[in-house]
Amino acid sequence: MQSPWKPGVTVAAVVEKDGRFLMVEEETNDGLKLNQPAGHLDPGETPAQGCAREALEESAYEFEPTALLGMYLARSRKNSTGEDRTYLRLAFRGELGVHHPHRALDKGIVRALWMTPDEIRASVDRHRSPLVLRCVEDYLSGVSYPLSVIYTHENVLLLNAR
Repeated sequence: MQSPWKPGVTVAAVVEKDGRFLMVEEETNDGLKLNQPAGHLDPGETPAQGCAREALEESAYEFEPTALLGMYLARSRKNSTGEDRTYLRLAFRGELGVHHPHRALDKGIVRALWMTPDEIRASVDRHRSPLVLRCVEDYLSGVSYPLSVIYTHENVLLLNAR
């Protein structure tokens, strides 16, 4: 019997300030790649909480999600192992908060940087995912959904109460 298909769930912060977007440069098995501050949703947190956590861990900026930018599905194949995975990305718009310049960044994150849309478009070959540019383009087009479109049942949050 085949096991059920289970895409990995990730969250991403799409943050714009003065015409530039917050990006991170990270080490991967396929070299240095660019991404929004993003990562896997952890047990016991809402998608918005996970996004805020990932933004802080990867960029040292506090981030408060205020709207859902979109839900995106894409496949990824690791060049080093051939592993084929599908990811469901929940991307958020929001408010940029305090920067903590002395905070250590997550393992593998080389630096946070600010890029213009044109710089992001010109670096597609370095994107961690084909969703990086799509999220920027949706942001620039004004795509936005209320956070209430994502419902998290209270039993998910009980994982933190154990």
